[in-house]
Amino acid sequence: MGLGFTIDTPIKVAKYGISSVVSIIEDQLIEQMREVICTQEKIKFLRIDEHEHDYRAKRISVYLNLLQFVVNRQIDKIRNENFENDHDINFYFQLLPDTSALKIKYESLSALSGHEKIEVEKILKEHIVAGAIDVNIMTKVDKTNYDPAGCELPAEYSDALACLRGFANSDLNSSVIFSAGLNPRLYSYCEKFDDFFPDQNGYIRKKVILKVSDYRSALIQGKFLAKKGIWVSEFRIESGINCGGHAFIANGILLGPILEDFKTKRTELFDELLGDCSKALTQANRRPFCDTPAQRITAQGGIGTAAENNLLTEYYHIDSTGWGSPFLLVPEVTNVDEDTLNKLSHAQKQDFYLSDSSPLGVPFHNFRLSSSETQRKERIAKNRPGSPCYKKFLTFSKEFTDKPICTASRQYQKLKIDALKKSCSDEATLQAEIAKLIEKDCLCEGLGVSALLKNKAKIVHKLSAVTICPGPNLAYFSGVFTLKEMVDHIYGRLNLLNNLIRPNLFVNELQLYVDYIKREFEKSRNDLTAKKEDYFQTFKNNLVDGIQYYESLFSKIAKSDTDFQKNNLKLLKDIKESLIRFPLLQKS
Repeated sequence: MGLGFTIDTPIKVAKYGISSVVSIIEDQLIEQMREVICTQEKIKFLRIDEHEHDYRAKRISVYLNLLQFVVNRQIDKIRNENFENDHDINFYFQLLPDTSALKIKYESLSALSGHEKIEVEKILKEHIVAGAIDVNIMTKVDKTNYDPAGCELPAEYSDALACLRGFANSDLNSSVIFSAGLNPRLYSYCEKFDDFFPDQNGYIRKKVILKVSDYRSALIQGKFLAKKGIWVSEFRIESGINCGGHAFIANGILLGPILEDFKTKRTELFDELLGDCSKALTQANRRPFCDTPAQRITAQGGIGTAAENNLLTEYYHIDSTGWGSPFLLVPEVTNVDEDTLNKLSHAQKQDFYLSDSSPLGVPFHNFRLSSSETQRKERIAKNRPGSPCYKKFLTFSKEFTDKPICTASRQYQKLKIDALKKSCSDEATLQAEIAKLIEKDCLCEGLGVSALLKNKAKIVHKLSAVTICPGPNLAYFSGVFTLKEMVDHIYGRLNLLNNLIRPNLFVNELQLYVDYIKREFEKSRNDLTAKKEDYFQTFKNNLVDGIQYYESLFSKIAKSDTDFQKNNLKLLKDIKESLIRFPLLQKS
């Protein structure tokens, strides 16, 4: 969801029991949003200056404490409301799924009176709890930092470690989500904070959630942490390609087979990690678990209907699911500025695409109509490609400089273009390399500025172009919705899908992977090495295996739904045939 789109979402939805995730990597944006919220809530704002010691961690801790304070105040207010008027207390229970025991009890109030009604109201109020204020740290965003004199700071002041310290020192009782793969020094840094370990009652105040692409990744990362006594409270499985933001694409292994892996090996994974974790706690003379700790398996990426949601929870025994991109169309929940929201709400399928715009070198879901794309093209037209680089979160290249710089920066792109002109003798090759280079764009500014625009906050350096990174599933939603409408859609009480024909989420992901591998093959067609051939062949074989898995799954789970079987099985057959016919990939 980018840097700013959900940065204050907890104070919008936590009071209704809805959990959300705040990205905490961008401390400058966090400090600006803290001032915004303090103004809104009539709380005195004391700025934390960049010259203060450990200012990044302090900014994050104070901001998270502010969110917690506001949410606690909201929950206290709701618990003191009565059910007779149109208050938030009614909205809290109305949003619950129809199968919820609390929802059923709430709906019984209209038939009750006297003491019995008072008792039920009391029980309902006792069960009002805030949604979690979880935080996200993208593990790859972890550059080394320097003091004002230009001297390298110790490792604990790197971006990711400072973020973790900020979360660990906050008052939150919630989870940190590590995404983008294993970062050994970040994971090891958890050991410095007692809240990541069981307390005297066996309770963990600061939990760890790992966003993973497959079972192998979960096992490797989970064991790394468990051997340090850190328990993974949740594995969050995300589709490698059918998601928003960066797309961490595996070798064509599809979501369905990945979920099947977790379904069949869940107990094995749990037992192995619990053994490692308990042993590590004992060796470190820390308190062991009093009771068996919980470990959730959740999934996200491309879910679009209540039926798909139910498939994941009922067939794969997933504990819960995550919905992200559709909430970009819900102004009550996310920070999407008016211009971008209008464009998103009327967008066509082709407006969402997988780009090479990220300086991380990872495929990135982009939006063709965004103001950042317009700005990038205007800079190229003026012969000034690249962006000013003020925030420097993605400065990793030392190709031309002693200190790392960002590949999306104007400085890097000028140096690289000059180097390419000297090294490329072929004009076509030169232009192709330049085109690839100047697709890189600044994410530090673009992914955060929408929050400032929506809240009418000061835009530093006048950089107001918005980057937005919705998943391709947003193509099937058109319009602007309320929170209630989106929740009703998730629970099957309302249908918000547009008129586009939408295949099952598994088939959608499969088609995205096939389109991706075909594009990648075309890029390499004239430079095929043995290593690349092996990669393409492995990718293709995994896709074919996935198709066979889905053919069996769909026949099994939809026996009574002939339209589902007919439509999706035909799509699988068509995709399989197109994949097999594709050059090179014909080999088996």
